[in-house]
Amino acid sequence: MAERCLSPGCHIGVILRTGCLYRVRFAEERMPQTPPFAAMFDSSGYNRNLYQSKEDGCGGLYYHDNNLLSGSLEALIQHLVPSVDYYPDRTYIFTFLLSSRLFMHPHELMAKVCHLCIEQQRLSEPGQDKNRIRKIAPKILQLLTEWTETFPYDFRDERMMRNLKELAQRVTSGDEMYRKNVQQLLQNLLRKLATVSQYEEVLAKISAASTDRLTVLKTKPQSIQRDIITVCNDPYTLAQQLTHIELERLNYIGPEEFVQAFVQKDPLDNDKSCYGDRKKSRNLEAYVEWFNRLSYLVATEICMPVKKKHRARVIEYFIDVARECFNIGNFNSLMAIISGMNMSPVSRLKKTWAKVKTAKFDILEHQMDPSSNFYNYRTALRGATQRSLTAHSSREKIVIPFFSLLIKDIYFLNEGCANRLPNGHVNFEKFWELAKQVSEFMTWKQVECPFERDRKILQYLLTIPVFSDDALYLASYESESPENHVEKDRWKTLRFVSKVTHISE
Repeated sequence: MAERCLSPGCHIGVILRTGCLYRVRFAEERMPQTPPFAAMFDSSGYNRNLYQSKEDGCGGLYYHDNNLLSGSLEALIQHLVPSVDYYPDRTYIFTFLLSSRLFMHPHELMAKVCHLCIEQQRLSEPGQDKNRIRKIAPKILQLLTEWTETFPYDFRDERMMRNLKELAQRVTSGDEMYRKNVQQLLQNLLRKLATVSQYEEVLAKISAASTDRLTVLKTKPQSIQRDIITVCNDPYTLAQQLTHIELERLNYIGPEEFVQAFVQKDPLDNDKSCYGDRKKSRNLEAYVEWFNRLSYLVATEICMPVKKKHRARVIEYFIDVARECFNIGNFNSLMAIISGMNMSPVSRLKKTWAKVKTAKFDILEHQMDPSSNFYNYRTALRGATQRSLTAHSSREKIVIPFFSLLIKDIYFLNEGCANRLPNGHVNFEKFWELAKQVSEFMTWKQVECPFERDRKILQYLLTIPVFSDDALYLASYESESPENHVEKDRWKTLRFVSKVTHISE
């Protein structure tokens, strides 16, 4: 696989190993339990201690060595639906709910699941067998709980909510305890949806505030001109505040957004986009935008000071911030800082860099070296992941991956394997690996940040204006004069455009 240049938002990808699935039966009187994400996929496969029932080998599902490799879409949907003596393994639930949106809308899947539950358990018939309802109700409610807890954003669609309420009402009729369970399920779901709506409103306000401050910066530069060291002179504290932002934004990314970002067309869907009116991956996109913002913020802070000594001090400050991010396990901020320092307007400041002690920076660059498909970074990530699994404190649990590379890995996995096999079966072997990668992310995003919040620093990081590419070059040339004809021509053009823009404003 060819490597590509590294720049803010640039990614490299690989395809990893495949996995397997088993079905599990529960005692009739026992409520299925939901294990934590860390327990879903082990390093060698998928819950290998669970067993497969005899009828799994037929009915549109294909197994090899007890591993589910493929199946017709209808058979896979049927495999999701609980019965009195069967409940699907959670790895299967997560994998199918994650990948099924490549073939159908979530509301279409929910409608099919509801229909199968009602039909198979005869829930629409008058005079229902209450004993039978008591046996099936916990399993259906558990499936709905899994869906609403893991993919809550699916339920921003009113069609989803309508089907959810209808099915829940049918399985809980006449039983007060189950009605309370449904009420709790709906309350938790509505709370999550309200929280994400508030978060998206905050993002919009932050974006507006940053734009307003940029306008002020152009008209009255000195009125708000501050630098990062004035706001936070301790690089360790800044690294902690960056980790706050990273973990908060990670937490709002739904697992389905990784799949929805790459949805194309299902060849069996009459050439229609199978998710044409989907909610775009807005939280995932906002997180990538944060990476780019941080890179440009670093470059802006370095290029802005007039004095060479001050610029060198800012570079050394960010080297210390990046080093602490590495120690914390915050690889996304680390890479954003390195990307900002490697941007051309910064890297060309040779006189400034000559005053910088670069040994620590060289070590960090080596750790995040893109060669050999980011081998050094991947080794460090595995170490941080291992530390997280045995951690006794929240700080040791922090793993914030280089997000653009994670997206690229998932992208190449999606592009490198077909969704369907030649016989029309869904290629479930591919989706096991997709689910494994996303489930690891789910574990990382659930960590609570152990550091104390500093509102002043956070506000600065999120709202202070950052220079565009042209503004960065202009500031860079004014700090250290152009060295060749290309730079001199560009500087003249930028100064001319800047004067024209200033006059027009």
